[in-house]
This record gives sequence, structure tokens and C-alpha cells, in this order.
Amino acid sequence: MKETKNILLVGVGGQGTILASKILSAGLLSAGYDVKMSEIHGMSQRGGNVSTQIRFGETVYSPIIGRGEADVIVAFETMEALRWIEYLKPSGKMVINDFEIPSVPIQMGAAEYPKGILEELAAKADVSVFRAGAIAEGLGNSKTMNIVLLGALVKVLNMPEIDWEQAICSNVKQGFEEINIKAFRAGEAQV
Repeated sequence: MKETKNILLVGVGGQGTILASKILSAGLLSAGYDVKMSEIHGMSQRGGNVSTQIRFGETVYSPIIGRGEADVIVAFETMEALRWIEYLKPSGKMVINDFEIPSVPIQMGAAEYPKGILEELAAKADVSVFRAGAIAEGLGNSKTMNIVLLGALVKVLNMPEIDWEQAICSNVKQGFEEINIKAFRAGEAQV
């Protein structure tokens, strides 16, 4: 692949955005791609936003994705999808977890969670929306929501030749490999 691909994963602290990014990067590296990853997780432990930028291709010089350059955005939370849509290419795709985490101002009653976000995003971009958390709970472990979303991302990227199971097993805690592989496969089935 000569063309560099740009992937943006966005969410809220504690959702596993960074782990999903590390697994994605590990799989891409194992396939021989040059991969650059940048993560921002300032106040993530306090429910703040988290974003990871991953660029891969034959030769990649920087991990930074500019506005209008992301091929795929995976939003682990609905409002984060809206916050980052300006980074999506006109021909890009969004994978959105239909899940709301109220920010502190919303929790305090100083603001309301915006209505109609998914409809607004669908009018602006090619989106796949599903409830990754419900899928993970159905599998028996709600903490695998991030891996469900990773599976959907990999399906969008159309890269079945990569050994994703090995990338998962190399990056999750021992004893959790099987449930994460199930979550990954369930995510692939969503798009």
C-alpha cells in the first residue's frame, strides 16, 4: 500500500481507546506497514476525552492527522463523534458507538446532552452506528466494548490477511484472550 491511511479513535477516559489503538498498531506492524501512533489522554482518568491518531502505509513521517484527512474515525462515545467529525475526509467513514457519557457540566445540570447527534452525523458522513457496549455485555464482559469497535474498524479497513487474533493475544491480559477475540468477531459482524 503506497497511500498512507489515517485512522482516528476518539472516546472518553476508561473506554479502552488506547488499548484498541495499540492492538491495531501491533497488527499493522506485523503486516510490514510503517506505523506512527500519537495519543492524547490529558484528563482521561477523570472522564476527559481521549484521542489516538494512527497513520500507516509504506513510509509514514508523522503521526499527526489534520482536519479533513482521516479515512476512518471510530468514536467510542456519541458526542466525541460530533466533536471530531471535521477531521474526516469527505470520502471517509465513521464507526460510532451509540453510547452517551455525560460530561461534568451535564452531570451538574449546567448543560444538556445535545439531541440529534446521530442524525446530524448521518447527514454529513458515511456512518455505521451500533451499540458496542450492549454487544460486549451480551458476550459476558462489558469491558470488551473497545475490542468490538476495533473489530468493526478492521472490517471497514478490509484487512483480513492480518493475524488480528495474535495482535489481540499479545496485548490483552492473560486469561482474557478468548473473550476479546469473540468481541472482535462480533464487531466485524456489525459493518
